[in-house]
Amino acid sequence: MSSPPHIPTRVVLLCGPSGSGKSSLAVRSGLPVLALDDFYKEGDDPSLPRVPGTEATDWDAPGSWDAEAAVAAVAALCRTGRTEVPLYDLASSSRTGSRTLEVGRTPLFVAEGIFAADIVERCRELGLLADALCLRGRPFTTFRRRLLRDLREGRKSPAVLVRRGWRLMRAERGIVARQSALGAHPCAKDEALGRLAAAAAGHRAGGRPRTRVPGATAPAKSQQPQPR
Repeated sequence: MSSPPHIPTRVVLLCGPSGSGKSSLAVRSGLPVLALDDFYKEGDDPSLPRVPGTEATDWDAPGSWDAEAAVAAVAALCRTGRTEVPLYDLASSSRTGSRTLEVGRTPLFVAEGIFAADIVERCRELGLLADALCLRGRPFTTFRRRLLRDLREGRKSPAVLVRRGWRLMRAERGIVARQSALGAHPCAKDEALGRLAAAAAGHRAGGRPRTRVPGATAPAKSQQPQPR
């Protein structure tokens, strides 16, 4: 029997409720970052799920996201160090182009997004997974952070954002529970940074990534894009 192919790079999947701080934490880690929100489906896709009892698209349902394309991009980064990533405009719910993302010979990168937990098992099966984390915090803090961000970026109309934010705040504990059940470890930011630093240190040492190092810190600087 032939041995499985060597995969030089592994991924840490970072999920959590919208507004939990995934993008900013990924940047703080100092690791290359793949933004999984760029794999949303376009607004005219007939397979988009609807909010129950309405004709509105449910952008918080996993069916609004292209999991197969996301896994393919993760796999390409792990195996070749580069991939094509869509450029997605949240305000218009459309893809406006694409870009080439390169992680080079780095042993570890972060893929972050609200649906990251949905590809944990597939990435594990493919031998790509180093760790999977779910950021959790106080629902009202998440609500406030998410609303200010979305208003600042003009993602949707203020009325839509307030209604969505209120609904997500009430559902937050269930969102974290679901993502945990899919294989993501629930934790606050400090623990998440510690696990990221430990995984990176484990890969640099040429061994299996360690998952718990209390008090570990991440690199202070990053060349990643600003958080979305």
